[in-house]
Amino acid sequence: MNKCDSNKQQNTSQDNVHVAIIGSGSAAFACAIKAAEGGSRVTIIEAGDVIGGCCVNVGCVPSKILIRAAQLAKQQRDNPFAGLENQTPIINRSLLAKQQTSRVDELRAAKYQHILDSNPSLSLIKGYACFKDPNTLTVTSENGQEIEVVANRILIATGSTPAIPPIAGLVDTPYWTSTEALFSEETPEHIVVIGSSVVALEIAQAYRRLGSEVTVLSRHTLLYREDPILGERLCQSFENEGIRVLNQTQASQVSFDGKSFTLSSSSGQINCDKLLVSTGRHANTGRLNLDMVGVNTDCNGCIEVNSRMETSAPNIYAAGDCCNMPQYVYVAAAAGSRAGINMTGGNAKLNLSSMPAVIFTDPQVATVGLTEAQAETQGIVTDSRVLDMENVPRALANFETDGFIKLVINVDSQQLIGAQILAHEGGELIQSAALAIHNKMTVNELADQLFPYLTMVEGLKLCAQTFNKDVKELSCCAG
Repeated sequence: MNKCDSNKQQNTSQDNVHVAIIGSGSAAFACAIKAAEGGSRVTIIEAGDVIGGCCVNVGCVPSKILIRAAQLAKQQRDNPFAGLENQTPIINRSLLAKQQTSRVDELRAAKYQHILDSNPSLSLIKGYACFKDPNTLTVTSENGQEIEVVANRILIATGSTPAIPPIAGLVDTPYWTSTEALFSEETPEHIVVIGSSVVALEIAQAYRRLGSEVTVLSRHTLLYREDPILGERLCQSFENEGIRVLNQTQASQVSFDGKSFTLSSSSGQINCDKLLVSTGRHANTGRLNLDMVGVNTDCNGCIEVNSRMETSAPNIYAAGDCCNMPQYVYVAAAAGSRAGINMTGGNAKLNLSSMPAVIFTDPQVATVGLTEAQAETQGIVTDSRVLDMENVPRALANFETDGFIKLVINVDSQQLIGAQILAHEGGELIQSAALAIHNKMTVNELADQLFPYLTMVEGLKLCAQTFNKDVKELSCCAG
């Protein structure tokens, strides 16, 4: 066994700290950059064929390309404007898949490989890493060769993989995960989607817009962890678009005869030619030998970290989907960055109290802060208003009035504490609400702000005004 201790560093001053990072996604690279800026040398360890992690390779980037293409196909087929003739879109999935792959390759090269190549403080080792002791990682390459990496600080940023439910017969069928669905070069006649959260719903709608018949099996209801109004209204939008949503439905058995799938479910038998399983993701922590070094995990295998990204073991940090944090790439990057700062003598914390989130369905789901139910568990007395998008001038001008804006305030302080939005381009509204919450603005302060007329974000001002007046009685510019 070889030992790689990065020039046998023994001095642990900040200018000589050696940081080892397991994984090469957003959290890993954010940490690597900050640690290098702090004077450390960094070794990145990646087990897969390519660097970059989930988001750029098989997640955010390719999914948004597919979603956007599907949206344009839908607009060709069914646009709301008189005088613009609808037409059946001509869709070449093979060309679309090639374009997705090309853009993914470009972004991976620019945002990951270029950083690795241009920063002399960073180096890459390929192989699976596991802990030998709190400062030593054993890295096993594909050919079985082992080396040891000795480091003063270690970041675990191993990400997550799709969780596959224990449905009888499923593992013996050629089901899809999100990866196969995103890069498929064919459009199925009928795709069944098992799952009802972010990825499942985004892909389900995209396939419907590309021409597939789509059935969604939801174990509970759509987005059941969110404010109930979001799932209810999104379900209406899906059904209006021809997507069959089966709430309170579970598959008990799956079979495949070489051409089609047969699902036995609590809503009866369902047949389809493609099956997408998208029921969440689980942390990639099983092979790390965490017990050996005293790193605590929860019942799902997620590493427990504090606001400084520290684990229960000294000098071992974690960030991204492998730990007990929301599984968003920008959270992973922020966590990795703070870990890198703290590894090199800083004291950075991650505050998620005003973290915005977006689901890229159409209309989009955008949330920040607390729901009424969450506030109630904290003993906060709330008030709220719901403004339908038909009251927002820009939505009317766009002939896209599906959805609503809901604002939640603390009755005692009148401060905005939560926003739940379902709207076309709703993701472009939510950051303004996040800033208002972060800066502890009252609902009246939000209502008094100047918002440019005929923008969707003006809906926040209008909804804030409904706490004290009827917006239907206001002039168009809502002054």
